[in-house]
Amino acid sequence: MAFKQRHFLNEIFKEQNFKSEELELVLQQFQRVEFAKNDFLVREGQVGNFYYFLEQGFARSYSIDLRGVDITTNFFSTKDIVIDWQSYFLKSHCRENIQAITPCIAWKITFGDFMKLFKIEAFREVGRTNLIKSYFELKSHSLSAITSTATERYLALIADKTDIVQNVPLKQIATYLGIADTSLSRIRNAIAGNK
Repeated sequence: MAFKQRHFLNEIFKEQNFKSEELELVLQQFQRVEFAKNDFLVREGQVGNFYYFLEQGFARSYSIDLRGVDITTNFFSTKDIVIDWQSYFLKSHCRENIQAITPCIAWKITFGDFMKLFKIEAFREVGRTNLIKSYFELKSHSLSAITSTATERYLALIADKTDIVQNVPLKQIATYLGIADTSLSRIRNAIAGNK
């Protein structure tokens, strides 16, 4: 097994109480993959067959709204899970795309291999923890669209995901925040003027 895989995935699983043979079995199920900028990890209408841990790079999920506008629904960076949860677990068709914003390195596991690993208690705990974390992030983002100003949402994004703000096109950040890119420019200028 490659040292880089062992190194990166050990970082992902380090907090859990794996027995050494269990961790070895888990690591063997993952395969390293690379994506060029603009490659799709998942396409709308397809079934998401892989669960990815992102080692390097940035990706986003997005949908096209009823007016034909590209709306970013989430961003992914190092150590994030890149997945359409519903499609992967329910084998339903994806309702959005997941695309590399930059060149990416990820580690993927098939649904079948993922389910085989569920007999390992520590692996189940990792899965449960990640699912709960993703749910709360989604809930927080949904509520902020209703209860926070655009400036508050942008400041929260800066606080939570500085790397995204520094590496992702502003137009994609604006659609994620639910505002026009010109509004985002005004917000950024106002924040810069207050420093």
